[in-house]
Amino acid sequence: MNFPESLEKRWRGKRYNSFNRVLRDRFDARVYKIGLRLDFTCPNRDGKVAVGGCIYCNNASHTPGDYLPRTSVTAQLEQGAVAIQKRHRAEKFIAYFQSYTNTYAASAKLAKLYREALGIPGIVGISIATRPDCLPEDTLDLLAELSKQTYLWLELGLESMYDRTLTWVNRGHGLSDFVDAVKRVKERDLRICTHLILGFPGESRDEMLATSDLLNQLGIDGVKLHNLHVIKNTPLEKLYQQGQVPLFSRDEYVELVVDFLERLSPDIIVHRLSGETYRAITVAPQWSIDKIGVHNAIFKRLEGRDTWQGRVFSIDQMNAPVQTVSGGAEGVAL
Repeated sequence: MNFPESLEKRWRGKRYNSFNRVLRDRFDARVYKIGLRLDFTCPNRDGKVAVGGCIYCNNASHTPGDYLPRTSVTAQLEQGAVAIQKRHRAEKFIAYFQSYTNTYAASAKLAKLYREALGIPGIVGISIATRPDCLPEDTLDLLAELSKQTYLWLELGLESMYDRTLTWVNRGHGLSDFVDAVKRVKERDLRICTHLILGFPGESRDEMLATSDLLNQLGIDGVKLHNLHVIKNTPLEKLYQQGQVPLFSRDEYVELVVDFLERLSPDIIVHRLSGETYRAITVAPQWSIDKIGVHNAIFKRLEGRDTWQGRVFSIDQMNAPVQTVSGGAEGVAL
């Protein structure tokens, strides 16, 4: 076996840098996220940059099952803590501002909401999901202040590094916006977790794998990987039903993730390995519903190939120039 003993010990036997392991080491406890949904929207929904939102997005897919409109931060966290304690024996929690764009409001409003979350007993950190074009300077200053008081992650949606794909999915921003946001976030020494979707039509396997090089070059701290999956009541569902959106088989996705991890810096923390949502609103692929099965397949493939995160990572990747990639979305039309 070639898996380095130092990494095996550091990662507690896993072959990648797991977020769960990081949380356990930091807090010496079971730590789980509690997802929050508030009255945010997105600039590609309200007309600021576009309307309709991303073509794959139905926020029911990451809305807590017991969510009621206008439920306060405190109520959502208290209810979520009870449920997660019962199910997972969790001891501590991270407040996860998850649905829509959670910095898309005045900084005074954001400060009130974030501080309310941090005032709840058992909350040891905060995670904020947002877009690269919704990070004005005063909001970043607020986040920098909060990061001195708590364990804070900024989850920054990129989804694809290719401008042609971002245009196709109606993101309303490009790679240059992401690169600029990362620079400004890093100037404040904040942790960044980047969201990526693997499997967009028109992107080759090599192009998807190249995104790992981008993350390495930018010094990203964490990554969430999602397989492209189709949710009910989205424009993507219509395209899928028309035969315009091929999807990975589970084996294809597993192989791609293993290749991706091999190229990824071992210092980047892996927050997620695959996408998932509620069975009732999932159109395809059905294998994505089985999160544990997908993860086990990835673990088994890493071991079978005797490989690990960063096995082919080269420090030379860190010095390559970052370029905005554009072009037409081949063979895909909205």
